[in-house]
Amino acid sequence: MDIAAIIGTFLGVCCILLGQALEGGNITQLLQITAAFIVLGGTGGAVFLSFPIEDFKTAGKCIHMVYFGKTPKYENIISEIVGYAQKARKEGVIVLEKEARNASHPILKLGLEAVADGADPTLVRDMMETYYSQYQEKMASGSKLMESAGGFSPTLGIIGAVLGLIQVMQNLSDPAKLGAGIAVAFVATVYGLVLANLFMIPYGTRSRRKFAKIYTAMEIMIEGILSIQAGEAPALIERKLECFIIDKKASKDGAKA
Repeated sequence: MDIAAIIGTFLGVCCILLGQALEGGNITQLLQITAAFIVLGGTGGAVFLSFPIEDFKTAGKCIHMVYFGKTPKYENIISEIVGYAQKARKEGVIVLEKEARNASHPILKLGLEAVADGADPTLVRDMMETYYSQYQEKMASGSKLMESAGGFSPTLGIIGAVLGLIQVMQNLSDPAKLGAGIAVAFVATVYGLVLANLFMIPYGTRSRRKFAKIYTAMEIMIEGILSIQAGEAPALIERKLECFIIDKKASKDGAKA
């Protein structure tokens, strides 16, 4: 569970409601079913028109990743790959076919099986990089969907406000109702802005950052498998893969100094 994401969501919602209370308002003033229909329904319609249904499933995974996604442990991945390299050096690459069954990631399984089968290094690289690029494209579509929803919702909020003001203008003969009517009209704008800036855009940004770490982990796996196939020494493979986490390695070296 990502505590920072939960704190961010809770803090944003609470501060908005607290600000409303400090201004002398109350929560019920923000509960407008018509505004919700216009903003949520309109945004949903625009997004459905823009993206295929598969991207909605991916977006759901992205939201789950924001709150509950685990950050890859690069050190564990490197240790796993070095273990494969040691076994391949002692028993031959054919042993990797058995090891592939318990691989921690599909791309490792794919690469280990290909190496064990004696596939050409270029083919092995192409297979793993194709898997990597397809996965990256799929996950990016979910983040893009949420960011697009964040772009649509403020405009739908403005549309809701304009529709509300039209109703207000039709009742100019009753000045007592003007203030309340205008306030209700602008609730739609609030809905649109909150949906965009507190949820959709942050979801897209956060998921992109989390998936970036997964992409780095996959790059480590690809490089590690290719190094095993090339017959490189396990110690050399370990040092090579540690270059992907140079910041952490540098901080450790600095601490030792």
